[in-house]
Amino acid sequence: MPTMPTLVLVGHGMVGQRFLEALAERGLTDTHRVVVLCEEPRPAYDRVRLTSYFSGRTPDELSLTDAEFIARHGIELHLGDPAEHIDRATRTVTARSGLQVTYDALVLATGSYPFVPPVPGKDATGCFVYRTIEDLLAIEEYAKEHATTGAVVGGGLLGLEAAGALRGLGLDTHVVEFAPRLMPVQVDEGGGAALLRTITGLGLSVHTGVGTQEIVADGEGGAVRAMKLSDGSELATDLVVFSAGVRPRDQLARDMGLAVGERGGIAVDERCRTSDPAVYAIGECAQAVDGRVYGLVAPGYEMAQTVAAALASEDGQFTGADLSTKLKLLGVDVASFGDAHGAADGCLDVVYSDSRSGTYKKLVVGPEGELLGGILVGDADAYATLRALTGSVPPVAPEQLVLPAGAGAPVALGPEALPGDAVICSCHNVTKDAVQAHATLPEVKKCTKAGTGCGSCVKLIGRLLPQSGDKGLCGCFPHTRAELYEIVRVKRIASYADLLDAHGRDGARGGEGCEVCKPAVGSIIASLAPTIGAEGHVLDGEQAALQDTNDHFLANLQKNGSYSVVPRIPGGEVTPEKLIVIGEVARDFGLYTKITGGQRIDLFGARVEQLPLIWARLVDAGFESGHAYGKALRTVKSCVGQTWCRYGVQDSVRMAIGLELRYRGLRAPHKLKSAVSGCGRECAEAQSKDFGVIATANGWNLYVGGNGGATPRHADLLAQDLSDAELVRLIDRFLMFYIRTADRLERTASWLERIEGGLGHVRDVVVHDSLGLCDELEALMADHVAHYRDEWADTLDDPERLERFVSFVNAPDAPDPLVRFVPERDQIKPDLPLLSIGSRPLEGSLTS
Repeated sequence: MPTMPTLVLVGHGMVGQRFLEALAERGLTDTHRVVVLCEEPRPAYDRVRLTSYFSGRTPDELSLTDAEFIARHGIELHLGDPAEHIDRATRTVTARSGLQVTYDALVLATGSYPFVPPVPGKDATGCFVYRTIEDLLAIEEYAKEHATTGAVVGGGLLGLEAAGALRGLGLDTHVVEFAPRLMPVQVDEGGGAALLRTITGLGLSVHTGVGTQEIVADGEGGAVRAMKLSDGSELATDLVVFSAGVRPRDQLARDMGLAVGERGGIAVDERCRTSDPAVYAIGECAQAVDGRVYGLVAPGYEMAQTVAAALASEDGQFTGADLSTKLKLLGVDVASFGDAHGAADGCLDVVYSDSRSGTYKKLVVGPEGELLGGILVGDADAYATLRALTGSVPPVAPEQLVLPAGAGAPVALGPEALPGDAVICSCHNVTKDAVQAHATLPEVKKCTKAGTGCGSCVKLIGRLLPQSGDKGLCGCFPHTRAELYEIVRVKRIASYADLLDAHGRDGARGGEGCEVCKPAVGSIIASLAPTIGAEGHVLDGEQAALQDTNDHFLANLQKNGSYSVVPRIPGGEVTPEKLIVIGEVARDFGLYTKITGGQRIDLFGARVEQLPLIWARLVDAGFESGHAYGKALRTVKSCVGQTWCRYGVQDSVRMAIGLELRYRGLRAPHKLKSAVSGCGRECAEAQSKDFGVIATANGWNLYVGGNGGATPRHADLLAQDLSDAELVRLIDRFLMFYIRTADRLERTASWLERIEGGLGHVRDVVVHDSLGLCDELEALMADHVAHYRDEWADTLDDPERLERFVSFVNAPDAPDPLVRFVPERDQIKPDLPLLSIGSRPLEGSLTS
């Protein structure tokens, strides 16, 4: 059998991994031996989202490499073993470990390295660069023990990312930028001014127009204590991060005699071949034929595709790339695209600036009205559409594309305005026509990879995909849940029957409704009960008939027909006396007892007729309903916080209890979970909750839209360093805005991704009151808090409500004979038929 040709990839970053995927897509991993030499101790990860590590994302979650992919394609991946010598004559690569590989084709994807200005003291203890996960781990470890103040050298993309990281670590943070404005490459003077106002408003100190002259340390090799700046001032700091740009890593190419650019970068042709036809270079280490070294991931991906095509004898060239960028820096949307600085002859600017909101928009328009480029700061929602229109004449006047709603009657361009060949995903060069060849977002991502890069195009892709014509809640109503909420609120409709008669579809009016709309409308009426004058208790009058089984009996139905009992334990804090009561109740009624992940104690196995007897004892002991059965607030989990923990910076238990008692019983489109962590160590896992709170030295950070489950999602940072009052006010607004606009059974995570404008829109509404709704949202929450009553306590006081808690109407005291239990581990479990596969029963257990 002939030996397969060997392909060696030097470097395994984002571009290197994309190259491997491009090889696999063409079947080249089946016909070639593929060897990868990776310098870092971990495989490729998402360097674009590196800073998300400081908001809770783990290195594993940042990974772009599927171990199964590597194994399936037989790729030989050597971690922590970089190439150190390449002999072009013998086509041999020697790695640090001594491994030698002879190649038929060699691809250099060595990336770039951080530029550290040659200033005295740059090697002092406490000086770092910001490039790899290992850099982040080192910064985090040093900051915990040795720093209260940090300074970042560089105010560009990476510099502001690094500043956000230091701020997230609780450090007083300074940014030093030599240019007269922040992000000088991406934004102009106006955009830089808007960015500066917003960032300084977040508490960062920004020093522009000055350079770093010296790092002052305590003796030779000692720890950093200050920075001397070019204007003669001195800045006290304990930690310095150099993030003043990157340089192509081309030393290996220089050593092997390959041609390099005058300012660095391995010179390549339109096929990404170096001066040696057997050697290719891709990504940040390469200088393209246009003389540029591209520091963005999208051009690197295109280079990776070009080389894979060349190796597969396919056509393909790389002659240049789009330099458009969109990102969120310190919570601020910043985007630039096309000829952002107006370098073309005869071009004109259309500018909108609002310093109050921190919004700046500039479009660069050619002499014939064609859109050449633009800059967006503070509001970049239109980025994907505008970038796709670059080079063409927009269908509306440019000023209509930058003015906010209500100012000049702007036209919001829809996807229909884009031509079929408009590039929707610049990371993977996917056009509108290619997107619309598929029906769903997962299908688009799988087949075209659009939306899997920086993610800025996902919202536009969603608008390009087929939309259902009928958005009605169900067959009974032509309205969405959000529309029904507004109808109930505005018209003060307190009855499901009245709502159906007045606003139901033809044929549904006068009927009984369905299992979809009845609980949804029941939840709406319950959440608005104090405002619209409805009966507040879920078992009152018509309300009782709208509830599903769980709400109908104020308990969770289990698989064998029994129910669970879940008393509220705010913040997980419980007295010994109350613990004893729970134990006695569980013992006396023979219930299975389980401590849950939500810091509660659940009691399982109660028969329906036992529920009032159990709750009578619990209510008498001071417990109330934990609403484990309802689409409502479940728990507010907490760590022990500042009171007990040596790392705690705020009293997380006090805050968790306060929040849980404030929002208990709040009916919502879906269940709500929350948590409060007393420090950045995040022991309460607040970023996996619908609303989570993390303590800082200056107050509280509020995160929203997280959840676990089958499709976990990290919460997004809504606001930082809030006082107690500010925190509660923003949560009030967020929850009521969610309840008002979400769909039926839609968690906050999916709601936040679906709602037009996403997190930016929610922040505008909740924090900045862009729609003028905040007073109303706060009033609705105040009504809820003022009128809250424990559902079980009220039920026990009402003989009519208690009549429903029977297994058989004609034999109220008879238990259901089908609800049976068997012993297991000194407790009980449901006595259910054995599960089976074919004719073989699955018997026994792990402990039997």
